[in-house]
Amino acid sequence: MEIRAYEAATDLAWAEAILDAEFGGRLQARRGGLMDPLAAGAAGCVAVVGGKPVGLVTWLAGGELSSAGEAEVRVLVVAEEMRRQGAGTALLDAAAGALAATGVARAWLVTTNDNLEALGFYQRRGWRLTALHPGAVDDARRALKPSIAAVGASGIPVRDELVLALDLQPSPDPASRPTSISTDLG
Repeated sequence: MEIRAYEAATDLAWAEAILDAEFGGRLQARRGGLMDPLAAGAAGCVAVVGGKPVGLVTWLAGGELSSAGEAEVRVLVVAEEMRRQGAGTALLDAAAGALAATGVARAWLVTTNDNLEALGFYQRRGWRLTALHPGAVDDARRALKPSIAAVGASGIPVRDELVLALDLQPSPDPASRPTSISTDLG
């Protein structure tokens, strides 16, 4: 497996196709807005097996929803037939390494309450739950993207957003890590 930089000129058509197949389109609702993980300014990596792209991760450092020294991992997707073969881990590690090398201290991402596979995947790789936004997906479905499924693959109603984060730089004080989950009830 090869991990290489995402290049819009050569990867855009494939990236759009996998986002259509796996996420119902290129635009993703999260944190009260629509986000394009392939927008100009976002960086990324592609996993390639046998000359064929099989996975994608993109990120944006210092975006409008990030604090100083933070970056959002905007999408991580692997073709269904290539899952559980290391591509997701390799892409996530590549993103974390690239962000850390540029001095980003913390990466964060958003998933939904029904996405048990993703929640387990990220937590096994050191990501921590940092925020719960109850009803955020319900709101997004009404106001931004009506095509968001009401029920996920596991039969769980899709209602809430969960934010996970990973510290990329060593913390001088272990006590500085968050010890509780914040919630946004508004």
